[in-house]
Amino acid sequence: MKICPVIMAGGIGSRLWPISRSAFPKQFHKLNGKDTLLQETFKRLSKLKYDTSYVICNEEHRFFAASQLKEINNKSSIILEPEGRNSAPAIALAAMCAKKEDLLLILSSDHIINKEEVFIDAINKAISIAKDNKIVTFGIVPDKPNIGYGYIKKGDSIKDINAFKVEKFIEKPSKENAEKYLRSENYLWNSGMFLIKAETYLDELKKHRRDIYESCLKALQKAKIDKDFNFIRIDEQSFIDCPSDSIDYAILEKSNDINVLPIECGWSDIGTWDSLWQSKEKDADGNFIHGDIQTQDTKDSIIFSDSQFVSVIGVDNLSIISTKDAILVANKNDSNGIKSLVDMLKKNKRTEWEFHREVHRPWGKYDSVDNGPNYQVKRLTVNPGAKLSVQMHHHRSEHWIVVSGKARVHYGDEYIDLKVNQSTYHDKEVMHALENISNEPLELIEVQVGDYLGEDDIVRFDDIYDRT
Repeated sequence: MKICPVIMAGGIGSRLWPISRSAFPKQFHKLNGKDTLLQETFKRLSKLKYDTSYVICNEEHRFFAASQLKEINNKSSIILEPEGRNSAPAIALAAMCAKKEDLLLILSSDHIINKEEVFIDAINKAISIAKDNKIVTFGIVPDKPNIGYGYIKKGDSIKDINAFKVEKFIEKPSKENAEKYLRSENYLWNSGMFLIKAETYLDELKKHRRDIYESCLKALQKAKIDKDFNFIRIDEQSFIDCPSDSIDYAILEKSNDINVLPIECGWSDIGTWDSLWQSKEKDADGNFIHGDIQTQDTKDSIIFSDSQFVSVIGVDNLSIISTKDAILVANKNDSNGIKSLVDMLKKNKRTEWEFHREVHRPWGKYDSVDNGPNYQVKRLTVNPGAKLSVQMHHHRSEHWIVVSGKARVHYGDEYIDLKVNQSTYHDKEVMHALENISNEPLELIEVQVGDYLGEDDIVRFDDIYDRT
């Protein structure tokens, strides 16, 4: 039996705003060390033997996934969802792409697991159950009552590997029930991690949700393969027509043969600032600090800054999160309040719900450092060998000044090479392109002047990243 990891990398993580945003969500950030959460997910599987793996993400985030996998020399295929349809359809796509006898190891890209050897050992034990066409879920042994997780009630013991039949799944409980579950030692946290044969998953889906099965099959039959980036582009309309449902509701709560393997692996689902705080080592005052921070008389808080110096005095139990363009100060336990805030930002058409000031693109990134009436200043960083699309603008002109690296500027059939301290200018409605022709990052300052400066004033004629 061959393991085939399937990493779920969708979602926007709104409860981790302002770090996680719709255009650059939490799974692509370095919230737990030098690697992003997506990269960490694959690195902890290094002791498993597998030939094929899949990442499932939103089409909008495809280049984040591709570039981050490339950084760790991972060659996973990336299944692109035009729109999110929850976990049941997503896993169906992977099951249809995999070999029918493959054991799908279904994982989320936003978990922290501190005891990786325990986790790998549990996977190897679960193989003996899953290979017999059974579904295995990994239940986390709780160390405290938690009202933020779903629970699994253990049933009869099976085999000799400390595994159990699942008696029932339980929604997020009240505090009173969570305390009762902890005392009984008969309940586990539902981690959302599974091991299941591809053929078994599809058989269960056909039995319980044939409509999802048929929609996903149709979407894959019309799929296009982009070999340059390992993208699997499923048919947009077929997948949009697919019903949205989770694996829990679509299959697990309807199947009669679900098994659970309890594990104590230092697991945490990083969905809120409080959960990140709980997963980390704290200082003597119970604070988790990331970045350039100074505290005084501050306790049981998370203070996280990715750019500027932050000083905190005389507060307790807060989340204080600082980015280049936003600062959040909230009760550490009020994750729903943060989600409501993001919904309000979206309703009020504030761009901060979706974008950071520093915006990533497949060719690199740009940082909007200043703006005013009819002008905007950006710092562009273009990766080695990368190229912006051949494009034009109806409403703005642009000045480019090279501050680091070497640039090749394209105007129609004309090419101009620029080095440090050289500049160029193109007026509105002039076709142009920019390319980094060196082995080092290209940095330049872009000054835009015009009556409209929105990103939707880009008309693309040619693009190596297929964005035309």
